[in-house]
Amino acid sequence: MTHSPLHVSRMTRLSVISMVVLLLVLVVLAAAPAWAGRADMRLYGEIFLYIALASLWNLLAGYAGLVSVGQQAYVGAGGYIFFALTILSGINPLAALALSPLIGAIIAAPVALLIFRLRGAYFAIGTWVVAEVFRLQAAQTTALGGGSGISLPVIIVKSLADGRAAREALTYWLALGIAVFVTGAVFFFLRSRRGVALMAIRDNELAARSLGIDIWRTKFLVYIVTGGLTTLVGALIFLQKLRISPDAAFSANDWTAFVIFIVVIGGIGTVEGPIIGTLVYFALRETLADLGTIYLVALGAVAIITMLKAPNGLWGLIRGRHGAELFPLSRRVRGLDQKQGA
Repeated sequence: MTHSPLHVSRMTRLSVISMVVLLLVLVVLAAAPAWAGRADMRLYGEIFLYIALASLWNLLAGYAGLVSVGQQAYVGAGGYIFFALTILSGINPLAALALSPLIGAIIAAPVALLIFRLRGAYFAIGTWVVAEVFRLQAAQTTALGGGSGISLPVIIVKSLADGRAAREALTYWLALGIAVFVTGAVFFFLRSRRGVALMAIRDNELAARSLGIDIWRTKFLVYIVTGGLTTLVGALIFLQKLRISPDAAFSANDWTAFVIFIVVIGGIGTVEGPIIGTLVYFALRETLADLGTIYLVALGAVAIITMLKAPNGLWGLIRGRHGAELFPLSRRVRGLDQKQGA
């Protein structure tokens, strides 16, 4: 009896085809300034930023088990860091964007040391309290408009690029770039040894500890990276808006509640879930937003139905039925068939 050789792989024919299609879609989206209108580009840019936010929250909660309801702290901090660097320090807007995630990561370190003392619901409440502290601090910063907020000066806006069309194209490409970068970074991180350790912690923290995995350090690293990248997304959000205020910057609804809805609908603990959830959320918003409170009722109904019918989200439902993975993380063993030999 001879045995066919065993091969362990992650890629399948479906995932390869999906990757090729995804690359083609990205090429088309990158060319949007040539074929899309201004309103469409703003909408697409907003979608990209929400994909980035949802992917980061999913990494934090879906993989690290750190359920935060205060990620608006880093969105708002990113906006205020960007405005402070450009208005008060006179730094070029693109350089300010590059510095914002570094400053955000530095801010996240002491916050993590504080809130990591909490567990479960207390951790979630602690993250919200931190966000409120950040909001109150921003409201007291008179140099950036205090409670009423401040607009980005025209001279700073014009320094981005020559002409309105060029500036809108640049902010669009930045939003697309951060969505691609965050999604790709999450994917490759989860395929790394640290990513495997993180998923082991998610599945069974006690077993992971027994294998020698440093749980605290792994979660601390994820929180720092997530905080820094969320700060960068926040800076991009308020670069697009050109105005910032404490209530808008630290809005729990806009930057946390809707993000949680997106991840739960799409599929928590999957790379594809935030993308699917974002598309569903914007489809509902663009269709039902004019209906007032009915829009919020519809969102709630969709969330309840999804949790009842597909507890693992829409992508979890698809993956469970067809085994599909656009971003393959699972390992598959091939060549198990045994053949009779002479």
